[in-house]
Amino acid sequence: MPTHDTSPDADPLRILVAWRPDADGTEALEFAAWLARTTIVQVRVVMTYVRIWPTSSRNKTSSKYKKWHRHQAERYAKKVRSTLTEVNLDQSHWDDRVAVFSDGTSEATMLTQAAEDYDADLLVLGTNATAPKGRFRAGSTAETLLHSSPHPVALTPRAVKLSKRGVTRINMALLESDYTQHTQLLHFAAQLADRWKVPLRLVAFSPMGLTKTSDKISADIARTISDEWHEQALSMLDRARDAVMENVPDLDVSTDIGAGSGWGGAVDALKWKKGDLICLDSVERGPIERVFIGSTEAEFLRHVQAPVLLNPAPRR
Repeated sequence: MPTHDTSPDADPLRILVAWRPDADGTEALEFAAWLARTTIVQVRVVMTYVRIWPTSSRNKTSSKYKKWHRHQAERYAKKVRSTLTEVNLDQSHWDDRVAVFSDGTSEATMLTQAAEDYDADLLVLGTNATAPKGRFRAGSTAETLLHSSPHPVALTPRAVKLSKRGVTRINMALLESDYTQHTQLLHFAAQLADRWKVPLRLVAFSPMGLTKTSDKISADIARTISDEWHEQALSMLDRARDAVMENVPDLDVSTDIGAGSGWGGAVDALKWKKGDLICLDSVERGPIERVFIGSTEAEFLRHVQAPVLLNPAPRR
């Protein structure tokens, strides 16, 4: 996603929201409205209808299919317009073709193609309906896109409360022990915070008790390892902050570390605000630029309390 210019004559951030009227919530649409209070955006919403049977090109040209598709598209567009109004996204931010209806055999493929057709800067996904309140759970489509999307992806927790003032702080999550593995995202997060004129918080985590121990000696070893990681994380945060200040000296940068039992305890140990946006790095996987999360990132995402932005990993 580009570090977007907020000046009145800037090109808008092109946001594609994946949303279904039969979904349990409107979090993905609310996220788009939230960004519109932060920067200039242009929003399009796409609904996918998954067919369990193949459709030949001949069938798609039939009058019956065209009538069905037109009817579904009109119904969907009406619902999108009313819901965007409900979440307070002003019509000035709507794309000329604000609602798109697509049918096919793979939802992930359809969303990727829709993002390509729209030249989207960001693809927004909601959470699975089974997610606890304030948490994110990836459904099958989101799971696929989190391992394949060539476009930046935003994830919204269930029933998340967002600031009426838009994004008020960028949070960069450092999940590795070496900040230099996040150099590109570090630069992106700093530039984004600078453009949006909000503070940047660099956060690391020290989840304790991830390894089960059966005796006191093993427990002491695990505690020692945890203490060493905590010290390494503090040192990493200091170096990362110095790197940011060297490039963006006027930026308000803070550091914090969440320590607790497991990933849930570590994430909950930090204070989160309604205006927080988390930037998370993708894992580098081969020559293709795409979003890809590993097991650590997947576990972290289960416990986040704020929207998350994932950029594709750079090509190797």
